[in-house]
Amino acid sequence: MTGTWRHLPATARAIAVTATTAVAAAQARDGQAYDEAVGGLAADERSGLVLGAVVRLLLEESHPDGLTGDDIRQVLTRCVQESTRWRSDVDPHVVLVLLAGALGVYDPDGDESPPDAEAVARHAPLLVADLLAATSVPLGDYLTAAFAEIERTERQD
Repeated sequence: MTGTWRHLPATARAIAVTATTAVAAAQARDGQAYDEAVGGLAADERSGLVLGAVVRLLLEESHPDGLTGDDIRQVLTRCVQESTRWRSDVDPHVVLVLLAGALGVYDPDGDESPPDAEAVARHAPLLVADLLAATSVPLGDYLTAAFAEIERTERQD
């Protein structure tokens, strides 16, 4: 575990460790390890908030001049195509919801079938792993930044 996570509450530390395990399993295409880690992520709905923040940070870094619709389509297509090579349960709608949610443009009230916490937990590490492939920054740095951002937001509210 990254030393900077020691100051976090136990639940946040657990999310960080489990997310790290899930993303590493996705990168290695290890289905058994992935399923086990995803079960841990699904147990805490706040993992979606954390991974959503990581996705947003990764999108911002990989597209410093802003995102276009084509950029989103490319990320969605690449993630779904790569993931379906080793996961048969990938739902493009859930990946799109994760992207839209990370960008703050997803309205669950307008979605006839919004994904539940389990679907988010099953798909978010796939998206994070895909986006990480374009950067040399380790996941731990993004998780640390995501927790700091969430903490800042909670203090302001």
